[in-house]
Amino acid sequence: MAKIKRAILSVTDKTGLVEFARRLAAQSVELISTGGTARVLRDAGLKVRDISDLTGFPEMLDGRVKTLHPKVHGGILHVRSNPAHLAAIKEHGIEPIDMLVVNLYAFEKTAGKVGARFEEIIENIDIGGPSMVRSAAKNFQDVAIVTSAADYEAIATELEQHAGELSLKSKWTLAQKAFATTAAYDTAIANALAEITLDDAARFDISRIGTSASFPETMRLQFHKAFDLRYGENPHQKAALYSDGSGKGVANAQQLQGKELSYNNIVDLQAAWDLAQEFTEPVCAIIKHTNPCGTATGTTLKEAYVRALECDAVSAFGGVIGVNRIIDAEAAAEMAKLFVEAIAAPGFTSEAREAFARKKNLRLVEIADLKQKWVLKNVSGGVLVQDNDVYPITEADLKVVSKRPPTAEEMRALLFAWKICKHVKSNAILYARDGQSVGVGAGQMSRVDSARIGAEKAVLPLTGTVAASDAFFPFPDGVEVIAKAGATAIIQPGGSVRDQEVIDTADRLNLAMVFTGVRHFRH
Repeated sequence: MAKIKRAILSVTDKTGLVEFARRLAAQSVELISTGGTARVLRDAGLKVRDISDLTGFPEMLDGRVKTLHPKVHGGILHVRSNPAHLAAIKEHGIEPIDMLVVNLYAFEKTAGKVGARFEEIIENIDIGGPSMVRSAAKNFQDVAIVTSAADYEAIATELEQHAGELSLKSKWTLAQKAFATTAAYDTAIANALAEITLDDAARFDISRIGTSASFPETMRLQFHKAFDLRYGENPHQKAALYSDGSGKGVANAQQLQGKELSYNNIVDLQAAWDLAQEFTEPVCAIIKHTNPCGTATGTTLKEAYVRALECDAVSAFGGVIGVNRIIDAEAAAEMAKLFVEAIAAPGFTSEAREAFARKKNLRLVEIADLKQKWVLKNVSGGVLVQDNDVYPITEADLKVVSKRPPTAEEMRALLFAWKICKHVKSNAILYARDGQSVGVGAGQMSRVDSARIGAEKAVLPLTGTVAASDAFFPFPDGVEVIAKAGATAIIQPGGSVRDQEVIDTADRLNLAMVFTGVRHFRH
């Protein structure tokens, strides 16, 4: 270990900077700084040396060039145990730099701003910072590289306890974080710039960031570990949650109460949230093992919840609830009567939180909506990527194929059922009325079995319901089961070689049938 004698401090995020710098100064560390960082330190009464004094060269080009200098990188990169390196820095008057405190321009925040200008995005690509970080991390045995304010306390304490020295282990840990920092930074830049189209030689169009229809040649994923989970789907599996840092979506949700979330809770919360976001009117989705065992709309959340629970109160026990409105006291009072694992909502009133407070283990999760562009799934040796399934269907998109067209009430129920059926594991058959699911047949290997199970699971009367099928009927038998159960209309994609047989069966049974032309498999 060698004593830290000289440090460069150049940070965008100045959280905790002054206190950390004071503790460095107390260990007789010379502080060298740039621009705004130097001003903050001087305003706090600290003695600071300008980077231009170190290099003998002024900052220039609007700050683009200030640390890109041999007296900076030579001071960082020379190996202290190499006599030739020591002779070289002595010959050129280069002073050793023992610590670098750097965090980078807020590129992701800038690129993510609505209406961000191209020039603004480009200017927030840090050059000097990552260069210094890489230099210090490469020479970690001699230089401590600090890229996160979260490390200030531990580093300052170690310096104070060891006469201004840091252990090799600490420097190596900091170097690992530093390389992860620059890798993440470059990934963010590459991902953002890949979405910018060049209209001509003089103008860039940044209005389409995040809307490119094509898949990139290289898939760059960037997530930070939010926290470890107790275990995965099963107790023998380890697991952790990673976040994109956007502050939106399930991975960035704020847990307001309850015991820690499990892997399965998070998966079910996503399923509940996705289904709830299909609707503009108040809706409640009750999820069990990613399938909606009850979904309903209402004039209030309370009404929506009560109607959703009526679908299958037995399966709802121990499930997860998702809604698309702030939960109020009345809805909370009803929900609190049932044992559920977690509730996802855009917010909770103070009265609602009081109603839930006595259920100490119930997880209340507040989520800011995030429109997912792509869906990813692991396969061995790679990853599958597809567009998110957000294809909207309206009455105008439907093709009536039966002799009898749906009534207005049946049409409303069919469109409602179609939204929910998309969120049921395939093969999926869903029985529903307008605004309320009635029976769910999920995840069977044959469609006719899903039709039977959906009818058998129904607690509410099936007479007068409609049915939705996530894919075409390969045979007429599924239609016969649905008619026998009491449904009067069917919505399905169509596209089977036996479509005419299926339609003929619907006509024989006086069923209305509409085709969507769109399939909603969910594997």
